[in-house]
Amino acid sequence: MKDKLNKIEEAALLAANEAVGEVELQQVRARYLGKKGEITAVMKGMGQLSPEERPLIGGLANEVKSRLEEAFALRQESLRQELMQQKLANERLDVTLPGRVQRAGFKHPITQVTEEVVGIFTALGFGVAEGPEIEKDFYNFEALNIPKDHPARDMQDTFYISEDVVLRTHTSPVQIRTMLDHEPPVRVVAPGTVYRRDSDITHSPMFHQIEGFLVDRKVTFGDLKGILTTFINEFFGENVAVRFRPSFFPFTEPSAEVDIQCVICGGSGCRVCSNSGWLEILGSGMIDPEVFKSVNYDPELYSGFAFGMGIERLAMLKYGVNDLRLFFENDMRFLKQF
Repeated sequence: MKDKLNKIEEAALLAANEAVGEVELQQVRARYLGKKGEITAVMKGMGQLSPEERPLIGGLANEVKSRLEEAFALRQESLRQELMQQKLANERLDVTLPGRVQRAGFKHPITQVTEEVVGIFTALGFGVAEGPEIEKDFYNFEALNIPKDHPARDMQDTFYISEDVVLRTHTSPVQIRTMLDHEPPVRVVAPGTVYRRDSDITHSPMFHQIEGFLVDRKVTFGDLKGILTTFINEFFGENVAVRFRPSFFPFTEPSAEVDIQCVICGGSGCRVCSNSGWLEILGSGMIDPEVFKSVNYDPELYSGFAFGMGIERLAMLKYGVNDLRLFFENDMRFLKQF
């Protein structure tokens, strides 16, 4: 039995040294030290020995097992070192080569303009509110004084999901939701995505707007003009002329379109401004009393104004972009300019 253990140890050490790779080494280890290995078989056969031989052979078997465990561990570490040296030789890096520059990301121009506009109005004391893009008819039309037979409900303008659910056509529903949840005074701007059935170089079926409104006691059209003029001067510069033109919106009365001096030609007349020297940038007006009734505000106590503007139009004018579709095509040659 003693000779058998010595032969097993010699064979195991030889096999371990000849093993190529850790997988093969583990197979050798299992053959000699595993549950069904040769050392285990010897120890199981000790029951056939005399009582005097068992302690001697048992001790020798444990010594052989310990020496083999140590030998396998050393061989495993040796194989790992060899593998590492091979990888270092095969995957050598030339540290003298120039590194790869990682391009830093940046915000989309629409996001930049949105944040700039919101920043101007928050500096003027306005809060920021948001609302759902899939909107109920009540918030998108009814509460804004747009009855069932109004032209703004035409299927050519609105994406209907069902008879009473639409993709919102403007951010004005946020005005209704905010006033239903808060008592006056309220002063809020609401940026967001809106949807209409329109698509050409100056229109997109999905675009971005910012709605703003202020409600309090004794709010006048003069307050509206002051706030919007301040905004325009901050956004386009103090030297840009501003004018208010009478207009009509179902949810404001009186209503006004706001124009600025053409930023392309400086007011002298060009193709962009149709040789008028002026560019329309937003709609505004005093909130109609019918809207106040929809949100349970007393029009005898409170008054207010509202305005809305398209972010894409502001961005086109600010950056001199002549095709709105450029904002949605993800062309890096265009976007990296911002």
